[in-house]
Parts: sequence; structure tokens; C-alpha cells
Amino acid sequence: MLVAFNQDNNKKLNSKLRIMNTSKQLSRLMVFSTVVSKKSFTQAAKHLNISKSAVSQQITLLESELGVRLLNRTTRGVSITPIGEKVVKRCLVLQDQVDLLFNDLKNAGEVPKGRVVITYPFSLQKAVILPAIEQLCREFPGLEPELIADDSSLDLISHKIDIAVHIGELPDSTYRALPAGNLTEIFCATPLYINRNPNIQHAQDLCHYNWIATGWQQARVEVTDNTNGSVDIIRLKQFSKTNTLLTTIEMVMMHMGFALIPHVVAQPLIKSGDLMQIAPNFSGSQWPIYTLHAYKSEKPIYITRFHQLICRLIEGL
Repeated sequence: MLVAFNQDNNKKLNSKLRIMNTSKQLSRLMVFSTVVSKKSFTQAAKHLNISKSAVSQQITLLESELGVRLLNRTTRGVSITPIGEKVVKRCLVLQDQVDLLFNDLKNAGEVPKGRVVITYPFSLQKAVILPAIEQLCREFPGLEPELIADDSSLDLISHKIDIAVHIGELPDSTYRALPAGNLTEIFCATPLYINRNPNIQHAQDLCHYNWIATGWQQARVEVTDNTNGSVDIIRLKQFSKTNTLLTTIEMVMMHMGFALIPHVVAQPLIKSGDLMQIAPNFSGSQWPIYTLHAYKSEKPIYITRFHQLICRLIEGL
């Protein structure tokens, strides 16, 4: 029934889009995406420098024109509907293109080309960095990317690096840091390992099973209950420790134990069926992700675009 309902909504939306004057809706779509990103009408109004009532009116007009509900309003805040999820993904792409347009106007005549050096942690390479680089080079074919995968933080100036992607709290520096999202560690094992150990239901249960740790992880783990936001400390039983995430994952794939794996790495393996998330209501440490550059004034347009791509890819995982 839910599938049929969503299909009907999609057909209704597509029909509306064919007959409406979409140019009139661009500003309303931008208001809608701002409400979603800020998670409230009040914060969206502050960001857009308009009144809360004006924001509400724009959303109401947009929903009326489309003939579908995009947001659910309650006394506790707003939440996005399934059809709203579909619309906001397109809005984000549209917002990126609008931002790029104004950057293009500011940098008219400047075509990015030549060597660009980017460093990043190994864990982000496959799911985030390489897709971002591919798209960046499509848009700016004159760029010649030089990639440095390294889990240590390399100094931008001494290593002649244009962009660094950093996970974790930032060391003191004069570099510009742009927030790009968060990385969350989740508990994972193979379906076979989980079938062999069916009693794993909660994070505390994991203390009795083989944990395969990576170099940066400690046995004392801060665990968040995602259902209520409470935080607890557990002590895992270390079976093995590796110096690379790749080795940890290979050992897990051999059914030797479970691991705390960054969600950006784990999600593709979960989708393929190679891994399963254990105790999905619980997660391990969460780390902020930043893109760093050393430009003091106006940064090149390719840095802005690379940051946009990183944000979107992380958000989509």
C-alpha cells in the first residue's frame, strides 16, 4: 500500500511539474531546501533574512502549486515527507549550480587548469573522494589532480597541497576550514558471523565477542543510543589490531570478528550484502569532516566546487 501511495504521489507531482510555470517556483524551492537544511522555519528565516511568516507562506504556496505535502508541521518542529525527500535532493543540486553561476561571474575569464594536489584519509577514498574528483574533472577538464591518501595530517604549505580533507578535531592553524559533514563509526560483521552469534542485540552484548580494532581505536568506546540520544561507555574485547582499515575489513570479511567501521565505508558493503550492521540502534564515535585550504582571500572556484561535492556525497551515504 505504501509503494502504491508513493507512486501515486510521484505521478501527481510529475503531472503538476509538466503544466506549471517552474520559473516562478525557483525561489520557493530554495526556501524549502533552506527549511530542510536548517530543520526549522525560524532558523531558515534568519538565514534568508526574511520573516518566519514569509517562509511559511512560500512553503504553503509551493505545496499548493505542486499538489503534495513536502513538510509535516508539529509543535516539536518540522519533518520532511517521502515526496519532500525527492524534491530536496533536486533542490540541493540546483543550489550548487546557482552558487557556481555566481562564482563563475566573479571569476569570469578564469578557467581552472593545471596541477591540483589533494590529500585525504584512506577511509574516504572510494565512496567520497574519487567520485568527487571524477565530477570535478568533468566540470574543469583542465585540472590535473594529484592525490595523496594518508591517514596522518600533512601540512598544506610544506607539502604544497591545495586541498586537504580532514577527519576529527582540527589542530591549531591559520588554514581555512570548511565543515563538510560527519563520519560515524558503526558496528559491522558478516551475515555468517551474525548468524553464528545470534545473541548480539545491544551494544553491551558486543563486549563478549571478537573485536578487530584499527590503529586509532581504543577498547573503551563511547556508544550512542540513536533512539534516545543517550551515551554510554563500553569496553570491547580486542581480538586483533591492524594498522589499516583495509586490513580490518578483510579480517571481518573472513568472519573472524566484528569491527567499528566508518559509515561512509560500511554503507556500500552493507548494500552489497557483504556486511551487516550489528545493533543498528547504536553507533560508535562521531567525527567532524572538514576541507582545508590555505588561501587567505578569494579561493579558486574548483575548491568551492570540490567542497560542495564532498558535502553532497557524505550527505548521501
